[in-house]
Formats: sequence, C-alpha cells, structure tokens
Amino acid sequence: MVGIPVIDLRLAGARPAESARLRDACERLGCFRVSGHGVPAALQAEMKAAVRALFDLPDDAKRRNTDSVVGSGYVAPSPANPLYEAFGLWDAAVSADVDAFCARLDAPPRSREAVRSYAEAMHALIVDVAGKVASSLGLEGGHPFQDWPCQFRINRYNYTQDTVGSSGVQIHTDSGFLTVLQEDDCVGGLEVLDPAAGEFVPVDPLPGTFLVNVGDVGTAWSNGRLHTVKHRVQCVAPVPRISIAMFLLAPKDDRVCAPEAFVNEEHPRRFKTFNYDDYRKLRLCTGERAGEALARMAA
Repeated sequence: MVGIPVIDLRLAGARPAESARLRDACERLGCFRVSGHGVPAALQAEMKAAVRALFDLPDDAKRRNTDSVVGSGYVAPSPANPLYEAFGLWDAAVSADVDAFCARLDAPPRSREAVRSYAEAMHALIVDVAGKVASSLGLEGGHPFQDWPCQFRINRYNYTQDTVGSSGVQIHTDSGFLTVLQEDDCVGGLEVLDPAAGEFVPVDPLPGTFLVNVGDVGTAWSNGRLHTVKHRVQCVAPVPRISIAMFLLAPKDDRVCAPEAFVNEEHPRRFKTFNYDDYRKLRLCTGERAGEALARMAA
C-alpha cells in the first residue's frame, strides 16, 4: 500500500506545517485523505442506503437519469467496463438540479432528503478543500471555487465470485479540478499509480475520511504544480461495491487558465487556455482518459 497522507482540515488552514503536508501530497502523489471534514457519519450512511435503493431500480427506471450534457447521466455496463454502472448528476451545487435528479428516478421522500443534504454537505466540503489547496500553493486572496459547477458520479461495481481479479474500471484520470470520494468501507479495490515506484498500488478504505484526487484541470490550473493521479478499480471480493464521488469541475465561465501568480521565468506557462466542455468532449470522443488528452493542451 502507498502511504496516503491524512490531512486534518481543521488544521490545514491554521497551521503552516499541515498546509505544507497538503501541498506536498498534491504535488507528489496527487491524492490525499481528509479528516476533520464535518460530514456526519449518519448522513454518509443515509446516502449509501439511498444509493443502494436507486441501483435496485429496474433498468428502464435507471435510464430516466438522462444526460444534462453528453456523458453526464446514467452509465450502463459496457464492453469496456462490464462490471460498472453509475448515476450522474451534472451540478450537485444547484438545488434544482438535485431535485430534478431525484424526481426523474422517483426517489422516495427519505432518499430525496438524504441526497439533498449530502449534496449540500459535499459541496461545502469540496469548496473548502479546494480553497485550502490554493492557499497551500501561495495563492493569496482566495479563489471563487464556490461558483464552480460540481458533478456527482454514484458508482456500483457488480462483482461476483467469477469476477474476482478482473478490472472494475480501467485506468483513468479525472477530468476536473478535484474529486472527493466516499469509498465503500467494506470493499476495497481502488489502486493509484505511485509516481516513485511507477506501479499501481492498492488504497484501502479508511473509515471516517474522504479520499481526494487531483484531476486534469487541477494540473492545468496550477501550471503543472499539482499532480494528476492515475487510478483504476480492481475486483477484490465477490460482493457489490458502492462509491460516491463529487467532482469540482472547472471555472464557471468554462475557461481553464493558470493564474498569473503561478507563471514566471522559472515556471513558464505549460498549458494553453482551453474550455473545459471542449476538453471533456475530447476525452469522450478519443477515449484518451489517462492523461493523453491533457498532453494535447500543452502550451
């Protein structure tokens, strides 16, 4: 197992040493865990229960989770990822979008309340984490992450005894800025690429924490300072695996560009300015989801 740092969010904004640990994790590994996040364990459990009920819906009901933009809705098992299915909610920061997601799936009142409350809590968390990452890089005056759209991707891996040892999801990076992941406390299988070793290593769940990944936009926005982490999911047990991811995507105006504070003679601009929507479509149409598309954005 690779040693994933655990960052206490209560200290990261107050103690320089904890902020330095956060920066090191972002630059070296591209992933870390957060504790002291303030999301109640009971709410996490309620969300997991709501998610399991949604995945038990018939296929035709699941497909009512249609795309808001291409690729944002329900993902059925496919030849590339036959064990994986997922629901999608394009902007979990917008209450109307959350309500529409629940209404299309005809979620019962208790499930709707769990999804609403969880979306609100996770949006606050991911904005807080992004702000502390920016501060750790020395960006003064904060940054308007509050306005950036967020996507939910709610995942189930349909594992059986026959699939143990096979791939749950292929190698990829996340396209956005940051991902905050609630893992399955009972079933592991997530693996990240350890840059030092050059190989994938397992990351077992750690109850009470969320795992945070840096995505492609994070690397481009930071002018290459933040490390985009490659990861995959392997089937390690013959039981279904659930995970819930919140993605902080890109600036509200869709324009990804490193702030001037990150560009100087020692650090010339590494990526050209690009629109996130165009970039996301590029990844979808080319299948270049493991860093290849980001290389196309080089300045």
